[in-house]
Amino acid sequence: MRLSKLRVRLGFELRRAVQTVWGFALVATMGALLWLGWFPDLRRPGADWTRGLAAAALAAALLVKLAGRVVTSERRRSRAREMVSDLEMGLLLLSATYVFLSVVGGVTAPLYPLVYALVSFLVTFHPLSVGCPLAAAALGFEAIMAFGPGAAPGAAAVFPGHAGFIAVFAVLNVAFLHAEVARQRRERRRCLEAEVASMREEARDFRLISSALSSDSQVRTRAQEEEKLSQGSIETIHEQLLHTVDLLRRSMGLQTCALLWLDSTGDKLKFKELASDCSHIAEGPLSARTGVLAAIIKDRHPCLLDSPRPSLLPYYQGPADVSAFLGVPVFEGLSLRGVLVGDRKQGAAFSTADVELFTAAADQVMRIVQSERVFQAVERSKHEHERFYRASAALNRALTLAEVYDAAIEGARGACEFDFAAIATCENADGQHLLSRVVGEGADELAGRTFCDPGSIASMVVKNKLALPAAGDWRDRGGSYVFESRERFKSFESLYVLPLLVKDEVMGTFTVAAQRAGAFPADRREMLGVIANQVAISMQNGRMVQALEEQATTDGLTGLVNHRTFQERFSAMLGRAERHSMRVSFLLTDIDHFKKINDTHGHPTGDQVLKRVAAILKASARKIDIVARYGGEEFALVLEGTDRAGARQLAERIRQEVGAQTHDSAKGAFRATLSLGVAVYPEDGKAKQELISNADQALYAAKHNGRNRTVCHGEIARAEQPRARAAG
Repeated sequence: MRLSKLRVRLGFELRRAVQTVWGFALVATMGALLWLGWFPDLRRPGADWTRGLAAAALAAALLVKLAGRVVTSERRRSRAREMVSDLEMGLLLLSATYVFLSVVGGVTAPLYPLVYALVSFLVTFHPLSVGCPLAAAALGFEAIMAFGPGAAPGAAAVFPGHAGFIAVFAVLNVAFLHAEVARQRRERRRCLEAEVASMREEARDFRLISSALSSDSQVRTRAQEEEKLSQGSIETIHEQLLHTVDLLRRSMGLQTCALLWLDSTGDKLKFKELASDCSHIAEGPLSARTGVLAAIIKDRHPCLLDSPRPSLLPYYQGPADVSAFLGVPVFEGLSLRGVLVGDRKQGAAFSTADVELFTAAADQVMRIVQSERVFQAVERSKHEHERFYRASAALNRALTLAEVYDAAIEGARGACEFDFAAIATCENADGQHLLSRVVGEGADELAGRTFCDPGSIASMVVKNKLALPAAGDWRDRGGSYVFESRERFKSFESLYVLPLLVKDEVMGTFTVAAQRAGAFPADRREMLGVIANQVAISMQNGRMVQALEEQATTDGLTGLVNHRTFQERFSAMLGRAERHSMRVSFLLTDIDHFKKINDTHGHPTGDQVLKRVAAILKASARKIDIVARYGGEEFALVLEGTDRAGARQLAERIRQEVGAQTHDSAKGAFRATLSLGVAVYPEDGKAKQELISNADQALYAAKHNGRNRTVCHGEIARAEQPRARAAG
């Protein structure tokens, strides 16, 4: 199946390459024929019409390419292929044009300005990476027509003028048309940004976005979510407000009915909805300090006027015939939000019943806004609780400490937005903390560092078992510090450090900080507290899992890999070595006369010797190597990518360092020595058991020949060859 697919793919690529190559080959052929003057002027008597077949063939090829371009235009192609296709099509058009000019009179033909039109077209409707090479190709065709062996008389004399016009047309199109396209794109981007800003402003006007969020200029995930919620609410509000205003206008026989909204400064009134039969409505915000609108805002009572002067009605910018005016304030509780106005062109003055109806409509306006506000709050709360639930589920699934830290950071980001977060763990009872995970400003510098400053905010949180600062605002940035006195985050306005508590035991601290003020209001701090509790429990579980894994994979006395884990990792390393043709060296070592050490100095002293040797072995190996307690006083090292010479050098260094150690005991100081056997893959065996057996033989040879030495299995093999020949 795979072979069949490969053949199909290769066939497709071959056909596409042929289709691309023959187009360029045809252009090159036509250029050569133009150079030789092969296409005669068919207007002259006795012209060879058979050569016109070549021009017809070029026209047919051009039609085929155009048809193919139309058929494949809807297919998805890469940008590079699109550029090659555009370049090929442009060259075909140029060659066809110059062949046509050759057969109708050459460079002096009346139709020659077609070249200028074609160059303008190619430069205008292609990117510069295609248009510029095509303009250069036009100059090349022009040179062929002027200086080729078959050039018409006088063609060379007009070449400078023609080339200059081609260059001028190309440059003008690049300078003006491309510049105009860029200008229109910038204008479209500005309009889009203005529309988004208008939508945000309307959301703030209707109190759909809280002040803390609306004052934040950063583009954040939470802000994007707020915008999506607000956009739907704004559209719904405008639909209902327009329906209310238009219903008032038609039912009360009004000329104009408008809802005007106060801006955040209280100095301007903006049209929120308008229904009018008059064409002289003012554009833009209106002053809230002039005309009848100022009186309504100041007195906070309905206002009725009969035949008011035009200057009293600022929402008209031209002549307007008004016989009666009615305006009522729009309240939200005790706060004035706007003014609902209406006027009649003809008819009776407004009655008390009309005032009551307008007042009821103003109340309905606020109910519309408030209902959408409640709906949006419910949707926002639903979304936040979903994110909070996912964060809790991720914490519950986390097993390792690294997974717990990642889930904690993501969970906190679901509850609020921050610019810095850190999880510090209490390492011991002396107040020392380890920054286990840091994201944000200074993460690379802080991660993995320890601190033990009792004056830091984190230390006070651990001591008091309470989150600080209480309100989440970092007011004393100059005098307080989070971890150490040298670590200052002066750009942060908001800070919240929570204790990680499990049954009144502090596991560490969870710190979040933001550059904007008010980032952690009461509801966010409450959610962060819940997350911190879950993080502490997950950390405790992670530590238990880590302890169980260590017990299952490491030796309890030395801390090295145990025998079972060693066998698994050794097999995996040999598999990698076989795949990548690498060498692997296996060292098997044994403490000389270890039984005598135990019998003479006691088993506790023997355990200390084992620990000391294990520490030397671990320090001598790389992270990619395997260091294991093989059994009893035997240890094993597996060195990836190491040959016999490198393994022997390391073995000798280990042997010398162990021999230089002095061990204390009740019966006096003593020294211990090592014997080591080395086997190398693949020279000394390809199977794991074969390597272990050969290394064991080398270790036996080291013991048999006096101990405290390193023996490689290859040395045993070379030593046995002369004895075998002598015995033979």
